[in-house]
Amino acid sequence: MVQYRHLFTLTLTTAGGQKGARSVTKNYQHILALAFAIKELNENPSFLQNTSLGLYILNSYGLGRMTFKATLSVLSAQQTLVPNFSCDHRQKFVAVIGGHLSETSAQMASILNIFKTPQMVPDDTHQYRGVVQLLHHFEWTWIGLLAMDDDMGNQFLRRIIPILSENSICFAFIYKITKLTYVKDMIEFVINQAEHYPILMDKKTNIFYVYGELSAMLHKFLRKTLFNNTVGESIQFDQNGELVTVFDVTNWVTFSNGSFARVKVGQLDPQAPSENELTIEDDQIVWHRSFNQVLPISVCNDPCQPGFSKSKKEGEKFCCYDCTPCPEGMVSENKDMDSCVKCSDNRFPSESHQECLLKVPSYLSYKETLGIVFVFFAVSFSLVTLLVLGTFIKYKDTPIVKANNRSLTYILLLSLLLCFLSSLMFIGKPGKVTCLLRQTAFSLIFCVALCSVLAKTITVVLAFMATKPGSHMRRWVGKKLAHSIVLSGSLIQAVFCTVWICIFPPFPQMNMHAQPKEIILECNEGSAMMFYSVLGYLGFLASVSFTVAFLARKLPGCFNEAKFITFSMLLFCSVWFSFVPSYLGSKGKFMVAVEIFSILSSGAGLLGCIFFPKCYIILLRPEINIREQIRIM
Repeated sequence: MVQYRHLFTLTLTTAGGQKGARSVTKNYQHILALAFAIKELNENPSFLQNTSLGLYILNSYGLGRMTFKATLSVLSAQQTLVPNFSCDHRQKFVAVIGGHLSETSAQMASILNIFKTPQMVPDDTHQYRGVVQLLHHFEWTWIGLLAMDDDMGNQFLRRIIPILSENSICFAFIYKITKLTYVKDMIEFVINQAEHYPILMDKKTNIFYVYGELSAMLHKFLRKTLFNNTVGESIQFDQNGELVTVFDVTNWVTFSNGSFARVKVGQLDPQAPSENELTIEDDQIVWHRSFNQVLPISVCNDPCQPGFSKSKKEGEKFCCYDCTPCPEGMVSENKDMDSCVKCSDNRFPSESHQECLLKVPSYLSYKETLGIVFVFFAVSFSLVTLLVLGTFIKYKDTPIVKANNRSLTYILLLSLLLCFLSSLMFIGKPGKVTCLLRQTAFSLIFCVALCSVLAKTITVVLAFMATKPGSHMRRWVGKKLAHSIVLSGSLIQAVFCTVWICIFPPFPQMNMHAQPKEIILECNEGSAMMFYSVLGYLGFLASVSFTVAFLARKLPGCFNEAKFITFSMLLFCSVWFSFVPSYLGSKGKFMVAVEIFSILSSGAGLLGCIFFPKCYIILLRPEINIREQIRIM
């Protein structure tokens, strides 16, 4: 069996220079740990088959020139130093483990990187991500950055600043620490410290990110390496050949005598799911006594409370902002919202703009006061109409009933009864059937009533003209003309309603936007054009009836019906002409209430103006209800 001896090199730093240097116990522990690791690897055949590892330990004495020399000697030979050339073919280096200080490892990296020799150091990208998660965990968004004033420090700043910005973290200042080489450098450092003391002691900045690590590179063969160590932990390298390992989050607990202890309070595991990468045991953290054992705050300004959103300050970093109240109709439910948002259609903002409240369904109900009032009047007018109809039927053979065309009277009273009852379809929760029928039924029924009034008016005029000697109008007076007017006029409206229902049928809908705090349950008319067409036709019939009745108002006779029709049509037209602007200016249940009021008031106007004078004569003045008093037959 042929064995190849692979070599590790460990450079250690002592506490002083070459002469009179004192050894550091911790470094000796590192040597023992490395020797133990090499022994375990060599004795375990599952790791490296047909291969054994060795190690070289070199001392840099904490000096940069000695670190470079030790690194070059590793790459050349132990006895002969020939830069960029290996004089010892017996050695085959696998990796180099850097020194305990980050500066030593950084110096080694500048040479080892040229020869593609890997250093066994975790990638600082994972550390950056872990630090960002740590800052987010404690809600620290306003921090100070401290780094050495060298290439490694500048590289750190170039990498970390974009990462912080992408994660909504700002730096209050950047402070570069100068390397101390000579006495004059130390003096300048002390002076600079005094100059920068106000910046470092900024009360808003309680958190400092101090850079002290190096980048990894002590390689292509590492990219596919994956194994478990003796305690079962998974060890692997990513696609860049960088070690993916678990980082400890350490709490330095300081004591009043100046000593301290490091306590592990969490860890960062880059291999874990994103939501579990960082784990922190907050109850185990001991904060410095200057913070009174309370989580320190490190933000540029206090967070915006719910109901407010962040507003950028001109000339300031994005972590410094003003808090602006949410505008009308918008909310912010959490702290530090970048902008306020609109509530969903079925919700509305609270007065404090901190939450969205559920909208309440709204419609004209039978249980509320307004609905009860309308029901009362609709039923009352219906009962009155039935009483009038009963009276006219009972006294159907009296001259005043016969003189006003009994059939037209019955049709008009029945249509008014149905008009009053049709108003009940506008009350209650809108449904498919009620939405489909209430406008069309109301308009068709009212059309029959207006056609009856028009027929009565024309009949009155023709009847008076027929009484003149030699008039040819007598042949036009009779039931056929009146019925023809009612039938033809109603048929036109029926065509409008049929087209409306078949092509643009009304349907129930939930209006989310008409009222800010309510969901209006209403009927969508399907077509506004058809709705105003049937209303316009009713207005046309009312106008014609009013015009004819107005022209015939001075016809002789103490029971001149033209006068009563004129008053009724004047009231009817006034109601419906005022209906349109009132209807368009109302919303929700009040829009429905306007239409119900118009139906009841106009119907009551027709009933009162046309029939109450006749009922008065029939019931209270029967002595004038005789043929001799009637001029119009």
